[in-house]
Amino acid sequence: MNSAAQAAPPASDYVDRKRHLWLFSLLVPCTALIGPLMYMLVSPKLLWLWMPTLFSYTVIPLLDALIGEDRSNPPEEAVPALEADRYYRYVTYALVPILWLSFLVSVIFLGTHELPWHGTLAVVLAAGGTLGYGLNLGHEMGHKKTTLERWLAKITLALGFYGHFFVEHNRGHHRDVATPADPASARMGESIYRFVFREMPGAFFRAWDLEAERLDRCGKSVWSLDNEIIQPALISIALYATLIAILGLDIIPALLLIAFWGAFQLTQANYIEHYGLLRQQLPNGRYERCQPWHSWNSNHLFSNWALFHLQRHSDHHAHPTRRYQSLRDFPDLPRLPNGYFGMYLVAYFPPLWFKLMDRRLLDAVGRDPARINFEPAKRDRLMRRYALGDSEHARPDTEVVA
Repeated sequence: MNSAAQAAPPASDYVDRKRHLWLFSLLVPCTALIGPLMYMLVSPKLLWLWMPTLFSYTVIPLLDALIGEDRSNPPEEAVPALEADRYYRYVTYALVPILWLSFLVSVIFLGTHELPWHGTLAVVLAAGGTLGYGLNLGHEMGHKKTTLERWLAKITLALGFYGHFFVEHNRGHHRDVATPADPASARMGESIYRFVFREMPGAFFRAWDLEAERLDRCGKSVWSLDNEIIQPALISIALYATLIAILGLDIIPALLLIAFWGAFQLTQANYIEHYGLLRQQLPNGRYERCQPWHSWNSNHLFSNWALFHLQRHSDHHAHPTRRYQSLRDFPDLPRLPNGYFGMYLVAYFPPLWFKLMDRRLLDAVGRDPARINFEPAKRDRLMRRYALGDSEHARPDTEVVA
């Protein structure tokens, strides 16, 4: 593929070549079912239980490298029809019961089978991965205006007891992204292990404050059932209480670990999506409008098929209401060398992450330290290491036309 986005064909001739490939966004989350079903139906070998995790961390990055990237965009004239096509919406709807089934099968399997610790770990990781796909689906549908999609987002987020994401992401992260105020934007020099202790609690407290402010403006109590954090939390409480009642108290540690690993899938994505990128603060104290270059982008095909184009994150943040099938690539964006699954693996090894990403970050911002979101304690060290001056080279004030 060319380095720049490919020219779009005329709207009247446009055919979405990925139309049926979006079904991978249904099939890949189903991998969590493979381990328990093969263990029960074929042979009780623990290797089956590790297959979903091995697929995510080895096969998907390899497929991304082999299949490559697609930087083509739909013509803007075709976007209204593309977004109105209900097929794409039905694909997202279909994933909701799949995720619930995968989660329930995994938990019930854990509660009814004696496994060694490494077998339990395998199922916990696979089930947590299911919750990660649920967070991605909640991310896609939570931005939409229809009542059905917004409630499906809450129902899906409830699987991992992470319903506050519905509020935090839309009204908090999108407002503060790529600024020091955002707990969900990673800083240059910050490891993923340091980031998680800032992002997870910061996201919840910001969500609660935002929802409390909204309800106060409406003259309602923060404990009202109109609270959009409490709504999915009640679903979570009912679900987890039912599973504990059926499977016993011994299932509680597994549920907690699955919920944590599911939340960590979001933390991983947040970590890589805006690493080190900084929006400029204007004289009035507000930040410049979020632009595509304030997010890391990836056009790797297979992982994008598996994640509803989440990796075209640059266009998503510049234009949050665009549906996944319409998200675009732009020239000269900060680009990841692999899809998200491959980058997750790199992030687990901070020295390798810094070696791979810090120089990419410097190239993306033209070595301008004024456009880098530094880890405060490491700013001076990083400035010396990379011989960064204090000069500011402002990016031209251009807008990407929707």
